[in-house]
This record gives sequence, structure tokens and C-alpha cells, in this order.
Amino acid sequence: MNIGPVTHPAPEIGVAEPITPAYERVKRMLFKPFDLGRWFTIGFCAWLATLGESGGFNTGYNAHFGDNHRNGGHPAESFRNFYFQSRDYVSENFYWLLPAAIFLILLGIALCITLTWLSSRGKFMFLHCIARDVAEVQAPWQRHAAAANSLCWFRLGLGLAGAVVMLPLLVLIAVVIVKMILAGEPNLPGIMLAVGLGMGFVLAALVFGIIRKFLEDFVVPIMFLRGSKCLAAWREFFDLLSGHPGKFTLYLLFQIVLAIAIGTLVLFAILLTCCIAGCLMALPYLGTVLLLPVLIFQRSYALYYLAQYGPQYDVFHEPPTPEPPPTPTTLAPVVG
Repeated sequence: MNIGPVTHPAPEIGVAEPITPAYERVKRMLFKPFDLGRWFTIGFCAWLATLGESGGFNTGYNAHFGDNHRNGGHPAESFRNFYFQSRDYVSENFYWLLPAAIFLILLGIALCITLTWLSSRGKFMFLHCIARDVAEVQAPWQRHAAAANSLCWFRLGLGLAGAVVMLPLLVLIAVVIVKMILAGEPNLPGIMLAVGLGMGFVLAALVFGIIRKFLEDFVVPIMFLRGSKCLAAWREFFDLLSGHPGKFTLYLLFQIVLAIAIGTLVLFAILLTCCIAGCLMALPYLGTVLLLPVLIFQRSYALYYLAQYGPQYDVFHEPPTPEPPPTPTTLAPVVG
């Protein structure tokens, strides 16, 4: 009797299944037992991993707007006065403003490179702590140095590409809006152009945001498993993505649901403590330590989701340590 090839059913891949194991890993890593030193060690790795990825941009706009309102000036007229005064000031002090601007730009670039390099190291350190259920700093810093450097170069290139695409759109939007304000009234072609450029900016931001999401959630774990460079891991992930586009789309949509749920819980904690928790969370490093359960859950969720695609994507399975080769025995000469 001729029996055809045995087919195995495709693995069930869902977005809800990783929630329970991710929650259990948070409990096992941080609360069984509770160890404050372990919190601060893993929190340091998480803090490095998130360097430069959050922060507010409070420029004091509200204060200036309040002054104009109290002085009775019309916002458009106030802006025109500010524009012409600023233009005159720049033209009169251009001789020192240009070198200062170049210096600040170079300083910002150097700071960006440094933070990207440190956070790339931190991403592998934090992943190592979660995957191996340990609180280590030095070992993952040294072990994953080559992969982290490759990740750093890719992130810098991705950031440069984002700046090349998105900054001109922002500049054009600003130019169109400023021209309409200086003209004293909006016009339909200018409004349509600004809306079109704004939609292009949002679309570009969405594309780069998805690339960054896939990079951190899936490409970095593949690099961790294979010890490969970033582009090689991207090629492997792209093969996986092209085979399951609908599942990864559902994953992205479910991430929005998770973000809303987690944000609601964090907001409830802040309100429950009369904003004390919110003030502490705003502090560098200490805020990361306080949010460590959330950060571990989010990272673990992505790792457990990836593991559903096969054991070759399971970062929690530590490969066995190779046994040392047996020591050769020396035979004594036989004396006749």
C-alpha cells in the first residue's frame, strides 16, 4: 500500500496566546521572589535600551500665547511681527549665528550617534535578561557587541532615510502656512497643498514606524538567535513576513489595543497615587525601574508571539553548552 507524504498541521498563531506566558514571565522575573537589586540591574538594561526614544518637547508656547492674549494682539498679527523681527535679527547677527548653528547641529549628531550606539547595546542586554531570566550587565554587553554594532549602523541609516524623506515635508508645510499667514488670509490652493503634504508626512511616519516596530520586535530577536548581522536577519524576517502578511498585520493592530490597555492601567496608577507615580516615572532611570513590569511584558509578548512560528524562533530555548572534547589518553610503552 502506497502512503503519501505525512503533512503536519500548520501551527496555530494568535495574538492573544502570548499574553498569559508574558504575564507569567513578569511574575517569575520580578516577584518570585522580589529582589530590589535584580529590579535595578534589569532596569538599567531596559533604560539603556530605551535611551533617546522618549521625551517631551515643551517650548513654552503656552506662555507666549498667554502673553499675546493678555496684550490683546491678534495671533496672526503677532506672528507676523515675530517673523519680521526674527528675520531682521538673523540678518544682523548672521556672522555668529551660522557658526553657532553648525556647532549645535554637529553636537546633536554626535549625541544622536552616541545614544543610538548605547541603546543598541541595551536592546540586546535587555533581551538577554528576559530570554535567560537573569540580571546581568557585563556578559551580554560583551557577548552581543558585534550584533549591537550592526544594529546601530542600520538604525542610523534608517534615521537618516527618515530625515531625508520627512524633514523636507515639514519644511514645505511650514513654508506654505507661513506664506498664508503673512498674506493675511488663507487660500484654497495653499490649504490643499498643506493638507496633501501633511498626509504624505503621516504616511511616511507610519511606514518608518512599522519598520522600527518590526526591527525591535522581530529582527533583533533573530539577530540574538543567529548571531547574524542586521541585514541578514531582515532577509530572514522578510521571508517570514511574506508568508504570513495577514497575521503580522493583525499583530500590529493588536499592539494598538495593548498600548491602550497598558496606558489606561498606568494612568490609573498615576491617579491612584495622586500623581506621585507620574512624577517618579518622569525621572530618568528610576522611571524605567518603576515601569519595568510593563517593559518586560511588552518585550516578552513580542518574543512569545515570534516563538509561535517554530522552535527556530524561540529565544527562551537556550542551546545546550557543547561538551569539551575528551582528553586523549597516553598509553604506556609495553616493556618486553
